[in-house]
Parts: sequence; structure tokens; C-alpha cells
Amino acid sequence: MKSIELPLLESFGKVRIPLPSSKSESNRVLIIDALTEGENKLSNLAEARDTQTMIRLLKDDPEILDVLDAGTTMRFLTAYAALNNKVKILTGTPRMCERPIGILVDALREIGAEIEYLKNDGFPPLRTLGFAGQKASEINIRGDVSSQYISALLMNAPLLPKGLALNLTGKVGSRTYISMTLELMRTFGVDYQFEGNRITIAPQKYQATSFSVESDWSGASYWFSLLACSRSGELFLDGLKADSLQGDAQIVPIMDRLGVESTFRDGGVLLKHQPIRGLPEFDFTHCPDLAQTVAVTCALTGQQTDFTGLESLRIKETDRIDALQKELAKIGSKLEERRPGVFTLVPAEQIPEMVEIETYDDHRMAMAFMPLISKTKLRVLDPEVVNKSYPSFWNHCELLGVKAKYQD
Repeated sequence: MKSIELPLLESFGKVRIPLPSSKSESNRVLIIDALTEGENKLSNLAEARDTQTMIRLLKDDPEILDVLDAGTTMRFLTAYAALNNKVKILTGTPRMCERPIGILVDALREIGAEIEYLKNDGFPPLRTLGFAGQKASEINIRGDVSSQYISALLMNAPLLPKGLALNLTGKVGSRTYISMTLELMRTFGVDYQFEGNRITIAPQKYQATSFSVESDWSGASYWFSLLACSRSGELFLDGLKADSLQGDAQIVPIMDRLGVESTFRDGGVLLKHQPIRGLPEFDFTHCPDLAQTVAVTCALTGQQTDFTGLESLRIKETDRIDALQKELAKIGSKLEERRPGVFTLVPAEQIPEMVEIETYDDHRMAMAFMPLISKTKLRVLDPEVVNKSYPSFWNHCELLGVKAKYQD
């Protein structure tokens, strides 16, 4: 298996990181663009493989939509095809075909779409068979599994003959991603109402406009973590905005407690060290993609922290809770479920002179453990997994002055 080795880097100077564009924003505006009459001017779309896959599939419009390992692309294109009367087969990698999609398919069928599973009920591959007419204009959908199901429905809602009202049931997770979707829709001329757990969208048309995608806050989180774990250094992260639509901008207040001061300036945000104030607990319900980053940061900065809101991590690219537990154990750290739904992060005890990290086909496992270089030498297996969201990640690591060594 391919690997990359990075040397110990306890300190570094002033470094500027040209962050990639947001995959989350890019994938949403691409669906909106496909639904808009007229020509939008989209710029700064993400280099991430997930986004490039979305671009290719929307442009080429093949009969079989192979999304590879892109969960967002699978869910968004399923709703797009099903509600726009397209006959398509949607499939992906073996892991993608193990990730559930039944909640979304049930909702689409209730609205009026015809969909059949080609192998296992509730999972890809599947075939959309057309949309003869709208049967329901109001549906209930669980809010505690994946906000991507909800976003997939919302983006298509304005073009439905009767519009759509969604009642979100149960605990609503990743609410910030739902809000991002709605605000992007508003940027393209669509009005909505979001009161309590009910979202209402009347029939209307998207309006063509110009839109530039912001840099990726998820990608930024790894650099926050590195600075928090390092002895000294200063980072400027390009392209981030204080008024971001991205939920992972929550990394700013989190890292404020873990030793990183953030100052927004023209063109991005400046990161400097400050005293650690501690993070006794945190709820990741609305920013689950930050959990791995924060777990590693707490492990390396000596912070025992209670994590909640991790439910959705079980159905990501891998079982991220299990993966975290296995890899944190290599540095003497633990992530223990001491009470139902409450995971206690116990800091690292003794870090070996070299740590080898498995990535489990998960881009975030590779990047979240990168800050280990502040304490030890690091080997990451299957480093190319970062191509899913941040293809230039290892090149950006070399901007710190380290020399990455690749091995086959």
C-alpha cells in the first residue's frame, strides 16, 4: 500500500496556506445551476474529487451515474434525477453501496418519484424511473440521520408543481448544512420559510446569477489543529470569511479554547497562538466533520473532553468512531463511550517515535492525524484518499518546510 512519511515539525515560521474551495458549497450550487433557467456564472469551484465527479456527471449526463465514493453527490443526484423525470442508474464504490439511502428514497417516492433498488433495499445501486406527477406537497423526514437527504429535497422543491413543506422529525443534526442550502437557494432567487422544524418552499424559479465559492472551512480545520499542537508558528488561511455559510466555521470558537487566536483580515484569517483555556465538552451535532480534527487536537494538547452528537459518524466514509478509537490508541489516547451517546476523549500518554496511521478509505482520517507531526514522525497509509476533498493537502504541508517522502 502507498504511504507518505512526514518528519517531526515542532515549530514553523509564518506560512500562508492557499485553501481549496468548499466542496459543500460547490456541490450545492452545481445542482442549483442545473435547475436554473438561464446561465449562471460560477467561479472558484472545488478541486475536490467529489465536486469534479458532480461536474462531469451533470455535463455528460450518462445513463449510469457512478458517483465513486461521493456521498453528497449520490444523494443530490438521486433527488435531482428522480424529481426531474430522468431514468438513471445510480451506483458507486462498494463502500458507497453500503451507505444507507432509504430515508431519501422513501421521501422521493412519497412525493411521486418512481425508484427501484437494484440489489439491497435501502442502499445503492438504484434506478430512477421517472416522475409522473406530484402526489404529496408535505412530508415528514427524520432530521437525525443525514442533512444531505433534506438538502437534496430542498434544492428541487421550488420546481415541484405544488412546492414542498418538510417537517423535520426527531433531533435535527447538521442544521448549519440545511441553513447553508437554504441561503444558497436564496442567493439564486428562491424564498423559503424555516420556522421551528418546518421548512416551506412555494413553487418558483431560480434566477441566474454570479457566485464565487468560499474556501473550505473543513479543510481549514486541520491547520487550526496543527497550530494548536505546535510549539510556535503563525498561519494565514486564504479565502475564509467571518460571515461564512459553512457550519464548520465553528472551528473558530472551538480552537479559541484550544490555543488558537483567529483574526479576520482582507483575504482570509490569521492564526496565532494564545493560552489554552480548555474544552471540557462539545456537541458536534451540527458540525460532525470536525469531530476527528478536534479529537486529535485534544489528544495532543492534553485536554480531556466529552464529545456528544457523534451519531452520524457511524455512516460516513467509514465508521469514524471505530476508526478514531483504533488510531488514537496508537498514541495512548482513548475515545470511550462512558455514557450512552457521550464519548470521553482521554489525552495521549506516550507518543512513539514513529506513528503509522490507517486511513480506512476516509480522507478526514488522513488529514485529521496530520498534526501528529508536531510531536513525532508520521506515516500515513493510502495518502491519496485526500483527493476526495483536498487534493493539494500534502503539497500544502510542504509549505511548512517539511519534506514529504512517498513510498509505494
